[in-house]
Amino acid sequence: MELLLKNIGLLATPRGSSARKGRAQGELDLIPGAMVAADGGIIRYAGPADPSISAGQVIDCGGRLVTPGLVDCHTHLVFGGWRQHEMAQKLNGVPYLDILKAGGGILSTVRATRAASDNELYSRAKKIIGEMLLFGVTTCEAKSGYGLDPETELRQLRVVRRLNEEGPAELAATFMGAHAVPEEYKADREGYIRLVCDKMLPAVAKEGLAEFCDIFCEAGVFSPEEAVRILGRAASLGFKLKAHADEINPIGGAQMAASCGCLSAEHLIAADDEGIAALADKNVIAALLPATSFYLDKPYARARKMIDSGVAVAISTDFNPGSCPGANIQFAMNLGCLRYKLTPAEVLTAVTLNGAAAINRADKIGSLEPGKQADIVVWDATDLDYIFYRFGGNLAASVIKKGRVVSPDRTAFI
Repeated sequence: MELLLKNIGLLATPRGSSARKGRAQGELDLIPGAMVAADGGIIRYAGPADPSISAGQVIDCGGRLVTPGLVDCHTHLVFGGWRQHEMAQKLNGVPYLDILKAGGGILSTVRATRAASDNELYSRAKKIIGEMLLFGVTTCEAKSGYGLDPETELRQLRVVRRLNEEGPAELAATFMGAHAVPEEYKADREGYIRLVCDKMLPAVAKEGLAEFCDIFCEAGVFSPEEAVRILGRAASLGFKLKAHADEINPIGGAQMAASCGCLSAEHLIAADDEGIAALADKNVIAALLPATSFYLDKPYARARKMIDSGVAVAISTDFNPGSCPGANIQFAMNLGCLRYKLTPAEVLTAVTLNGAAAINRADKIGSLEPGKQADIVVWDATDLDYIFYRFGGNLAASVIKKGRVVSPDRTAFI
């Protein structure tokens, strides 16, 4: 199927097939009066208007801004239950780790997820994907980690596989059995680590259910030493590595992620200078989650310091039922400017090319260049600054995935 987007007021895109860092993160191609042509879901032209180019389906962008489709590179998409009952505790200043110790937090969602049917997990996640598409997300990562037993972890990942096969959004699956120690292993954390290493990881690998393995490396959860052990086992089975690191306490999670060869380190609110330097040295992408800081009323990760230190920064929603129950990546983009103090160009790269690199897809998505997938957002805006200046609404006018326009209800293609 051929597609032509014409009368583009401004085409804004990063370039390349790897993460952009340092000054390069803020370098975009800005092409006024542009057009994009695609065939079979692959871009064959993206540049100044060329009257010699034609296609079967033509979309007149009416002078609007066009960017690559957005990549939400850190989500906890599949789960049972919600956690609105914890709101009062949070408003009264009860720390998250205290809620977790009392059996709330992740452990509350684990109980609800274990009790939910596969269809219930699927239906809820499908609805959230529709929200994400509404805001311009064409690709997202989805973690397990709310089962914490072999059966439920596999069920979560099978739901992710089903959603990915059905579309229209594209999903990247991450196994995160090391999200917390479940209640039944409270007195035997070593037994749970063995369960993850010896049973869960091999089972996930055997079915090919996940590309990545993630771990929550935090005080009171999993130590850096335990993370090295679990991630090492995952690497031996062919998983690419990620790590929730230094979200609450600076315990050396960033350094651990760098030493293990993680593709990305995520959260990093408390990462110290040594940790940031380690990420830069090993080219680990910092996947930052400003909406979580906003929702929990916590400090923001030092994104400016990271970019200036040579760390490639991605920005994501961290959609989950506890610390960020919101799927609006545009709000995370607003916070990227308003709280991280990044430029609009740096944030656009963070939610496109760098987000794609954080899930090992920068060779296929994340920029509008010949040979890449035609994943595109047409914005109700004429310039890049406008979509960062406005907040609280939705400025995505049309969303295109692999050269096909997504339906207004975001459940199928037109």
